[in-house]
Amino acid sequence: MSHYQPGILAAPVPLQARHLFFALESVDAVPAAFDALVQLTDAQAVVGFGEPLVSALGARIDGLRAFPHVSGPGADNPSTQQALWVWLHGVDRGELLMRSRAFEKALAPAFRLVQMTEGFRYKTGFDLTDYEDGTENPHDDAAVDAAVATGGASFAAIQQWQHDLDGFAALPAQERDHIIGRRHGDNEELDDAPESAHVKRTAQESFTPEAFVVRRSMPWAENGQAGLMFLAFGHSFDAFEAQLHRMSGLEDGIVDGLYRISRPLTGGYYWCPPLKDGHLDLSAVVAG
Repeated sequence: MSHYQPGILAAPVPLQARHLFFALESVDAVPAAFDALVQLTDAQAVVGFGEPLVSALGARIDGLRAFPHVSGPGADNPSTQQALWVWLHGVDRGELLMRSRAFEKALAPAFRLVQMTEGFRYKTGFDLTDYEDGTENPHDDAAVDAAVATGGASFAAIQQWQHDLDGFAALPAQERDHIIGRRHGDNEELDDAPESAHVKRTAQESFTPEAFVVRRSMPWAENGQAGLMFLAFGHSFDAFEAQLHRMSGLEDGIVDGLYRISRPLTGGYYWCPPLKDGHLDLSAVVAG
């Protein structure tokens, strides 16, 4: 039996999803909320704890930290760290609505829902720019090695990116390809793309040590805006953070072309506890 939450590596990207972000309201009410959380969490949900929650409980998780505010020349990555994150996924939007309501009610009054963002699959796993997403994801044992720490825990990095889809569509086709680093239509990586191309900025094998993560990103659209809910799982935050620093121009002064047509609105880090006997194992944060 696997000791990591199955939704972390379940493939393909789900048809529908909901990201729920909660603030901590009452530490005294947390034990009852955790009891409900363990009962509600199944293979169609992934749960992550933020550093504010773990600290409030007087616990410590090696490697867990708050999302850093990373700013570079022409790139700004805000930190909007929350206490608890729940990622629900499935095939029916209505069912996900009812499940998210159940989580919200069961976690109160310990936690208050502060953000809910719906995600969906576009084509077979494309970004709304119409380029394939997650092409370089590791698979099978390599995915487990990249995404899961010893004991079955995982670390999730999440950013909500808002795209300028009209601005991107107005660019010449070659310029769009050069921002991404792949040719639209056949997804072929372009050797002659500039160093600012997103593919070159985030080539996981080009870092020392190599910076492999498992991306489970999905598009979002709300109130006339749209973009990508970027989600990456790692055995630590180090690989994601190395990529983010390079993207932001902090490594060599070259900013990822993606910032020309998109900007991150949020940023959070979450520790995803392992499983024991098929249920969330919260012993690392719960005394006794």
